[in-house]
Amino acid sequence: MALADVGYIRLLVITLGVLSFVLGIIAENKKPAGGTAIPGKGVVICKYPHDPSIALGSFSIIFLLLSSICGVISIFYPYKGKAVSVYALQRSPALVVFSAIAVALFFLAEGLMMWATITEGLHRTYNTHHNLETDCPTAKTGLFGGAAFLALDTSLFWLICQMLTLNARADYELDDDEDLKGKYGQVMATDYNAAGAAHLQPSV
Repeated sequence: MALADVGYIRLLVITLGVLSFVLGIIAENKKPAGGTAIPGKGVVICKYPHDPSIALGSFSIIFLLLSSICGVISIFYPYKGKAVSVYALQRSPALVVFSAIAVALFFLAEGLMMWATITEGLHRTYNTHHNLETDCPTAKTGLFGGAAFLALDTSLFWLICQMLTLNARADYELDDDEDLKGKYGQVMATDYNAAGAAHLQPSV
């Protein structure tokens, strides 16, 4: 069951991350370079072609968020029904470093994807300009694509964090087993010495 839990969480992290990546790449390819300027009385109205870049960017944001949530769950999930304290996980420097990198990548990817999506939406909503020389811009080229690659990197780092978590848990459980063996050994030695001393005492 523990191996199944590991596989399910790992599959969710990578699947959602890949979906976020693919949607971001498609949004980058579908985004028009600019709109068509239609002159009016002292204004220019920008007409943009219908494209799914805003919807794709929004879904990419959601899938990246879900992938990162699963990544965090993979660290604290009680595999084999046994939870491990945060202190025990912090004893693994590699896990701490990679977790910090994964969180930083998540915020960077999510921020870039939100920036591109919101900017694209604002250009469509506020499409009337008093600047007669406007070129009807769209979101900056490369934002969707860059955010997509960062989203994929984020999911890969969460996978690394899960593997490091399993190693940290194994070390923690090994330390617990050694402590228990030490305690049982001391108890057995104490009982043996007490039994031996009682046996050697002369009967009255």
